[in-house]
Amino acid sequence: MLYRLNRSSQLAYLVGGAVRDLMLERRPKDYDVATDARPAQVRRLFRNSRIIGRRFRLVHVYFRDGIVEVSTFRRGPDPESQRSSPGELLITDDNVFGTPREDAFRRDFTVNALFYNIDDYSVIDYVGGIADLEDRRIRAIGDPHVRFQEDPVRMMRACEYAGRLDFTIERQTQEGVYEQRREIEKASPARLLEELTQLLRSRHAAPTMQWMLELGLLEHVLPDLHGVVASAASLPYLGVFGQLDRIAEDGGKPADSALLATILLPSVSHELHEQEEGGARRLKAGARRQLVDEQALRFAERFRISKVRADRLTDTLLAAERMAQPGWKMEERIRFSQRSVFEDALLVLELMAGIGGKGGEELAAWRRLAKAKKRKKAPRRPRRRPRRRRRRRAKKA
Repeated sequence: MLYRLNRSSQLAYLVGGAVRDLMLERRPKDYDVATDARPAQVRRLFRNSRIIGRRFRLVHVYFRDGIVEVSTFRRGPDPESQRSSPGELLITDDNVFGTPREDAFRRDFTVNALFYNIDDYSVIDYVGGIADLEDRRIRAIGDPHVRFQEDPVRMMRACEYAGRLDFTIERQTQEGVYEQRREIEKASPARLLEELTQLLRSRHAAPTMQWMLELGLLEHVLPDLHGVVASAASLPYLGVFGQLDRIAEDGGKPADSALLATILLPSVSHELHEQEEGGARRLKAGARRQLVDEQALRFAERFRISKVRADRLTDTLLAAERMAQPGWKMEERIRFSQRSVFEDALLVLELMAGIGGKGGEELAAWRRLAKAKKRKKAPRRPRRRPRRRRRRRAKKA
């Protein structure tokens, strides 16, 4: 598609994470293109596309193997037009078109602002991204304090890139995250939830969460989780994300509800541990549901998720707690495995056992049952009937 844009007298480059990953000899997760063509022009060139977005208009071009995201070169918006109140820098409109150089300087981090030119197979670097790749460093473009106020989600992405690439974060960028960490509360709850879900699927959730904890960001994104890991540092509650990374490495693809339950698991486990006096007594079912409900409700209010999804979180966590208890009969296990939350709860149980919690003894039995269910559900090949030979009619004399 780059060649088609160029043949149409449009300037077009491969940009962003794809260039970064190719230079690091990693397989890109997706491909982005930047061009001087406007969204409507791109749409006319590619019939297999559509224009999306309001704040940031893009074109998605659909191919059999995936989607290529095409954006028009942009420049930084006029600060005065962004301010809804004195001192406010949050960007609400990002459709001011510009040049390739202006586009590079309005991107988030230097390692994501490299352009690959197919005309001469060169990498265009306006911001020092190649040097930062060589030094394995995440550095914000421009003043980090300003850039993080413009888009607070960039702070989460700094931690994610450092965790995913095993990079360090440059000192001024770290200071910017720490000093502007409260700005994350201005971000859209839907965007934050999307970032968290992607993070938990990234196979690098553990190092990312560690960066968020060290830079003070975790306290404002997930306050309940932060309260647990800050007050109980000796307990390996952050280890749940390392377990989740290992499951993703092995090819596991948990549902969104299971991922969200993972976020709540450390605080729920810690609260139950405290309420049950370290295992000396067990709360009644009603009290346990109330405790988990309160955690799920706070999470639902923070990220504006529906009551149906919040109830699903509660049911998943309670089911995992129930599965961790001994004394199951086979008939009871089979009936319990028919519940809609069974697979999500099994993942949560695996995470609980992986960080040294309860349920390790029961986990093997539930895994065997889950494997038996999958074998039973596997579609059987239909047996081919042998072809019947037609009888030849005897010829009349």
